[in-house]
Amino acid sequence: MDSMLDDRFVLDDSSAVGLSEQFGTPLYVVSEAAFRSRLRRYREAFAAAYSATRLSYASKANSILMILRIAHEEGYDIDVASEGELRAALLAGIPASHCHLHGNAKTERELDFALEQGIGEILVDNFRELDRLRVRNLGSTKLMLRLAPGVDPKTHQAIRTGQADTKFGFSIADGSAERAVDFCLSHKLPLHGFHCHVGSQLLDPDAQRAGGAQIAAFAVAMEGKSAFTATLLNVGGGLGVRYLPEHHPMPVEEYCQLIVDAIGGAIGDRHPTLAQEPGRSVIAEAGVTLYRVEVVKDVSTTKGPKRYVVVDGGLSDNPRSAMYEAKYEVRAIASGETSLATVSGKHCETDTLFSDVHLPTNLAEGDLIQVLCTGAYNASMASNYNRFPRPACVLLGLDGQAKVIQRRETWDQMFSSQVLPG
Repeated sequence: MDSMLDDRFVLDDSSAVGLSEQFGTPLYVVSEAAFRSRLRRYREAFAAAYSATRLSYASKANSILMILRIAHEEGYDIDVASEGELRAALLAGIPASHCHLHGNAKTERELDFALEQGIGEILVDNFRELDRLRVRNLGSTKLMLRLAPGVDPKTHQAIRTGQADTKFGFSIADGSAERAVDFCLSHKLPLHGFHCHVGSQLLDPDAQRAGGAQIAAFAVAMEGKSAFTATLLNVGGGLGVRYLPEHHPMPVEEYCQLIVDAIGGAIGDRHPTLAQEPGRSVIAEAGVTLYRVEVVKDVSTTKGPKRYVVVDGGLSDNPRSAMYEAKYEVRAIASGETSLATVSGKHCETDTLFSDVHLPTNLAEGDLIQVLCTGAYNASMASNYNRFPRPACVLLGLDGQAKVIQRRETWDQMFSSQVLPG
């Protein structure tokens, strides 16, 4: 995660060919060593910057059961944003007491299930949720208030969450956050701190620093106004990763120190536990995706010739390009002189995966390409669009062996929920 060191996981050509022959394509591949290394580095960096810290893995980034288990083995709690993600953590062997429930529209069923399981923490998003929690037995579950700090990060608009115009959390600026604190205190709810998450894929850390300072200042204000002392401040996740060689995310050691300094400047001699929720930043660069070329097609345009390389996957296994215009580095399992090409999927629409990438001019049907930095938000966002089965995922273990951690979806599984009445 050093901004000058490109340590993204990459398959050598021989391994890529071997895995594709054994497991088929499209194929997600995750390196256990790379994933554990990133988890440990983040944990050690945060602990070096501040004495009382907590880290949670944001399971929305990749909720394959083995991924969750590894994160927990490395000392992380698990953040879940739905009943389904909580069930995934439980199936992975993680106690509910080590899970934290997010969500801006939690249903009564989700709340009841989480409380029945003994969820460790609920991050409350709105007053309706507070009403629902007020009449329930919370047991040992603690509450955090998610705050909207009014910070607008520099990232794609679809993954901005900390600005004033957001569906998430209680606004500090309009007084909602203060009223939520008073509600918790008047109803003796087990509130123990505040949370914010300003956005994702942040290569500029200013917004994260501002968000941390805002919730810290709010905590100090509540101590004076409501006599409430926050024992936990959580600044969420968001640290960016190197999708392209020219991306230079801040080294995690500097990032953690920046966050601690921003909060420390507001809280003075108070000493709450500080928390973060990394997801993308620990799993994205530990994974790649393998595709097989199906068609190479040259077309004539008003701007000249254009080459399309069509692969055996598409937006059903990586929707981020269509949703966020996300960019990735693409490498061919072949060599030779290169030229620009557009990599497209086989779905029945434009389905542009990667525009203007350099690929060998002799690339042909049956050749392989690998896409770097796909460990996050590919497997977890995959769909059955055009009735494509979801890909398999293999883990390259510490022993060097490839182990299936998600089987390729079968036709029977795809149609098992379908009903023909009568």
